[in-house]
Amino acid sequence: MSTASGTVRTSSIRTRVAIVGAGPAGLILSQLLADAGIESVVIDQRSREEIEQTIRAGILEQGTVDLLTQIDPNTRVHTVGDRHDGIELRFEGEGHRIDFASLVGRSVWLYPQHEVLKDMLALRLSRGQDLRFGITATRVEGVETDAPRVIATDAEGAELVIDADFVVGADGSRSVVRPAVTGDSRSGYFREYPFAWFGILCEAPASSDELIYSNSENGFALISQRSPEVQRMYFQCAPDADPDACSEAEIWETLQSRVPGITLKEGRIFQRDVLRFRSFVASELRHGRAALVGDAAHTVPPTGAKGMNLAVADVVILAKALNALLVENDSRLIDGYADAASRRIWKAQNFSWWMTSMLHLEPSHNEFDRRRQLGELRSVVDSEAGRTYLAEAYTGWPHD
Repeated sequence: MSTASGTVRTSSIRTRVAIVGAGPAGLILSQLLADAGIESVVIDQRSREEIEQTIRAGILEQGTVDLLTQIDPNTRVHTVGDRHDGIELRFEGEGHRIDFASLVGRSVWLYPQHEVLKDMLALRLSRGQDLRFGITATRVEGVETDAPRVIATDAEGAELVIDADFVVGADGSRSVVRPAVTGDSRSGYFREYPFAWFGILCEAPASSDELIYSNSENGFALISQRSPEVQRMYFQCAPDADPDACSEAEIWETLQSRVPGITLKEGRIFQRDVLRFRSFVASELRHGRAALVGDAAHTVPPTGAKGMNLAVADVVILAKALNALLVENDSRLIDGYADAASRRIWKAQNFSWWMTSMLHLEPSHNEFDRRRQLGELRSVVDSEAGRTYLAEAYTGWPHD
């Protein structure tokens, strides 16, 4: 906003930790910092309503649910969420259940990300968190000093300067904080897959009590749930597929052909989209007094259900490091943050790649590749060790 003299109005605030991004990672980090007595400011360019309407799938690992319960014993995960003790791998017309509970004694919860966001926004605001909506970060300065700052603007163009002891980029795959950490927003390790998911939301009862991952000669499909009345389903498609090009009848025909041996319960489709498959890990996760978490640091294909869970694991590690740095004046944990987080990140990248490559048909696949893939699936379901690895990785490794 310009004043009568034509200058831009600028305001500044001071905090210990400036968090850019009010997604699950940023909000959970602000809570863990508050528990340690560390003040923070969280900014996001979206409104509260836009954040709460960010619809993404939500398979929560055991460790994520345990942390949410620790933060709020009354979390709706246990009342609205749906605990799943296994998944079904389906191929050659047969289903094979991977029993998480018996194999590793852990479970996952179906609880969409926007529900987590509603819970955390309400909780943080009720506890006095300085959470500012409609604030767009434009750059980060001074990360190589003890006084980094975030430069931002509000909806009217007025400048806001946030002076801090540390800056955290929890602002997604188009992170503004990332260049301050890596030197270039594109610096990192990247893989793009030659297929995507065509996703639908439909009004129908559940076709299965648990998720079905189906590898068929016609391509991959995932049969998931959202609620007793609304279901989420996906099938493999080309990355440039037009979500509006198919009729409802054609969509249901495609889905049904990908899960032979099962009759899906159909209903009105009220949302459809195409989800591209990409993997990315930033070249650096921390530089000076700035660090990256969540999608700002890495992205994974959705096949292994690692996205939000990996962000939460980053936050657990970073919160401990910031407590040591800012309360105890001990820099050892923050110096080790990148290495500690990277170990889990690359394990998750490998698991997501493995699940993806085992279940999807690539355009270049020939009959050898198809038969080898079926052999890999058979090796998993016929082996207790194979089933245990899948169960352990899918339900999540314990937080450090």
